[in-house]
Amino acid sequence: MSGHRLGEILKDSGVISEQQLEQALQFQKGKRLRIGEVLVQLGFASETDVTKALARQSGIPFIDLSKGNIAPQILKKVRKDLVEKHRFLPVMERTGKLVVAIDDPSVAIQLDDLSFVLGAELQAALATPSQLVQRIRECYEVDLSKHLPAKDGAPAASEAESEDAPIIRLVQHMLEEAYQSRASDIHVEPRPGRVRVRFRIDGVLRDVAAHPGHLHGPLLSRLKLMAGMDIAEKRKPQDGRIQATVGTNALDIRASILPASHGESMVMRLLDKQRGLVSLSELGFGQEDYARFQALIKRPNGIILVTGPTGSGKTTTLYAALKELNRSDRKIITAEDPVEYQIPGINQVQVKHRIGLDFARILRAMLRQAPNVILVGEVRDRETADVAIQAALTGHLVFSTLHTNDAPSALTRLIEMGVAPFLVAASVHAIMAQRLVRQLCSHCKQPVTAQAEELETIGLLPDEVRGRTLYHEQKCHKCDQTGFRGRKGLFELLEMDQHLRDMTFHREPHLRVREEAIQSGRMSTLLKDGQRKVIEGTTSIREVLRVVSRTE
Repeated sequence: MSGHRLGEILKDSGVISEQQLEQALQFQKGKRLRIGEVLVQLGFASETDVTKALARQSGIPFIDLSKGNIAPQILKKVRKDLVEKHRFLPVMERTGKLVVAIDDPSVAIQLDDLSFVLGAELQAALATPSQLVQRIRECYEVDLSKHLPAKDGAPAASEAESEDAPIIRLVQHMLEEAYQSRASDIHVEPRPGRVRVRFRIDGVLRDVAAHPGHLHGPLLSRLKLMAGMDIAEKRKPQDGRIQATVGTNALDIRASILPASHGESMVMRLLDKQRGLVSLSELGFGQEDYARFQALIKRPNGIILVTGPTGSGKTTTLYAALKELNRSDRKIITAEDPVEYQIPGINQVQVKHRIGLDFARILRAMLRQAPNVILVGEVRDRETADVAIQAALTGHLVFSTLHTNDAPSALTRLIEMGVAPFLVAASVHAIMAQRLVRQLCSHCKQPVTAQAEELETIGLLPDEVRGRTLYHEQKCHKCDQTGFRGRKGLFELLEMDQHLRDMTFHREPHLRVREEAIQSGRMSTLLKDGQRKVIEGTTSIREVLRVVSRTE
């Protein structure tokens, strides 16, 4: 916001003269003061004059808070902590909107987010700072006077009063909202005339704000700066990392920029160092699968693969396994791209393609470090697969991931990469496919009588649920009106035996291997695990069908 432009408005309206404006601009040099504050301090304009000029400049209507009373029911619509944090005051309701008084036009940027928090459409009105502070003190017993400009001309505030302050505050507010909402991703997407912000919460994207289109450039520039990206580059994809703090919580954010038709789109993956590491018992295993997986990860050698699409919790599962195995008598080394969470006692290596430090190269170097357990973030090519298999065959326990839809497909994928079938058969001990389903909100889930047709959609028979209570999602404030809160894993654990190894060696079709694994009891499907969680009341039939097809 240009101070010179504000001065021109005051001059044109006859409040100040050209000479007074020049004096004020000279006085402002070297001081972190806004031109309006300088004019008030020098006695050239009143606070009301400056606020009315700001209102004209920003297109926000002026409001005189010294007149009239505010109804108690209006004040009850906004919590005290929000008033203190965002420095605004609910004044009245007009044409279905809640009119709120602010003293800084930049706060209007946050109103979209506040509308989402309050569940009401907001309309800004501009008041003088002293009147706003006084009325907030009267109505909420909150003292914001320390934020008023200093009377002696000394700088009153810090970075928040720089030209970039509105965007800095907007970004910080966005990160705080995302953290409090338990979001895993933030999507900042340009649209014609606006910037859409969405959060991915429990695996589902939700619209949370729509900012004016002119904020797209400053917003992306701020985020790029934080992520260590090239601000000037707008034609190529970029990746970066942001270290942010929300309250006392340290967030590690992976950022990705992609040029799109309406401008650059940015996605940020939030990694909370406090929430990130969970134990095996918290993942959602059934009792039998939990016991089998516990036994598998305690074997001295072999490969254990975890498969599934992006965002299905593979890394979380592998970290939980490493956490279980992390003891002083074991040496554990990981090769990751990127290292998502730091685990004390484990040697974690970051892949750096720029200098040729890829999975295969790290893996070969690892073997000279005499580890007991190795984690390779992902098997992406034959070279990595070959080294991982050699490690497994020479006395190491190897964990890794693959992008396949089900467990038996991983065997086919390795062979398609060029690995000899006998090596796959000899080295792979277990494969686990997984998905994440949302848990029903414990506060509002409702018992439901499922019809035979609905049960059939996930392969359940009425006799299998007789005497059990199934539940359906409802909505409440605890789950943000979604019916769900938190997620658990669905697992398909395939444990190899000699017959399955022979089938792999002879390159039997994937579906034949799958059928044999199910019939022999060596694998329980994703759908079966989904059925179990429906019967237990953890999730709903519709939610299982959202992530697992009827044939799985």
